[in-house]
Amino acid sequence: MTIRRFPLAILVASAGLVAAVAGAGWCAGLRINMTPSYPRGLWRIEPLDRAAAAGDLVFICPPDTAEFERALARGYIRRGLCAGGLSPLIKTVAAVSGQQIDVADQVSIDGRPLPDSVVRQTDAAGRPLAPFAGGVISAGDLYLHSDFAGSYDSRYFGPIPSSGVLGLARPVFTFGP
Repeated sequence: MTIRRFPLAILVASAGLVAAVAGAGWCAGLRINMTPSYPRGLWRIEPLDRAAAAGDLVFICPPDTAEFERALARGYIRRGLCAGGLSPLIKTVAAVSGQQIDVADQVSIDGRPLPDSVVRQTDAAGRPLAPFAGGVISAGDLYLHSDFAGSYDSRYFGPIPSSGVLGLARPVFTFGP
């Protein structure tokens, strides 16, 4: 090996090592969250051997719909390995099938106000946001929420299929609020 090829060999070996570590982390259920809806950092997907319930913090794949394509185009969500090339969301299950959702200035579930659920009319870039119309959550759907005021959650996209739940979201190493 000549002197010129040595830096290239180190670069290739380093890239291979990074790919192997990332692949091992992915297979172990580790994910990096860089959105402000929940603390940024390293999270783990913990298997869920029951139906998701209100209060669960979950990783969930959004459905491959026009609504989520718009969300991707606006930068609310990122690319990932879910259907349609979307990234999983980290959200708290706020309500499950059969519960009544009312959306006005804030969200109410079965007549009780949902804390930190003010409904915004525009996003951070000043673009209009259309809130979910409300109604009874259908069987097999979940209503998702985040306490972060600017979160893109079911206040705007409505309930989504529980079949997208990947598991519980557990922080491993996080920082920030």
